[in-house]
Amino acid sequence: MPPVDTSYLLLIVWAVLGYGLGSIPFGMVLARVMNLGNLREIGSGNIGATNVLRTGNKTAAALTVLLDGGKGAVAVLLARWITGEDAAQLAGLMTFIGHCFPVWLGFRGGKGVATFLGILLALVWPVGIACCLTWLVTAAVSRISSMAAITAAASCTIWMLFLADGSTFLLGIVLTLMVFWRHKANIKRLRAGTEPKIGQK
Repeated sequence: MPPVDTSYLLLIVWAVLGYGLGSIPFGMVLARVMNLGNLREIGSGNIGATNVLRTGNKTAAALTVLLDGGKGAVAVLLARWITGEDAAQLAGLMTFIGHCFPVWLGFRGGKGVATFLGILLALVWPVGIACCLTWLVTAAVSRISSMAAITAAASCTIWMLFLADGSTFLLGIVLTLMVFWRHKANIKRLRAGTEPKIGQK
């Protein structure tokens, strides 16, 4: 963890801002704007890019990745620029939580992979790039999005040992555990051999 130099009141402000930004369900917004249907009634019912791809619209899926990742990056960069590193890490964490548990959707949000990667790219870019490459390689080999997500998350703390200082290690562990928790149903399907492949409707 970085030294906590910011006042608790200001940290609370960044926590609220991070959560609010994270809770914007870009996948659902894009699906509605582009007349793709209700994501809750499509595929897994998830609001993330993988489920958006199941509508058959690759553009919408790509935009969902960019926007969900972007909100994680924006939260970290703004908090760091305006306040400091302690606020940046807190804002990033709360953005992730907001994406996974948005108040507007009854706390039933996405699984946070794109937001997770966006946070890492802004927080410590070498780790972020390494995790993105890990996702891409795993996805290319397995053709299973959840496998790529779990592998990228598992690699996060390893990459941090080599590519970052110790101040981000704790946040990396917390985000990794949360990604695994959000994918617990996927892990069961992976073990059973029933997890759908990327693009499968």
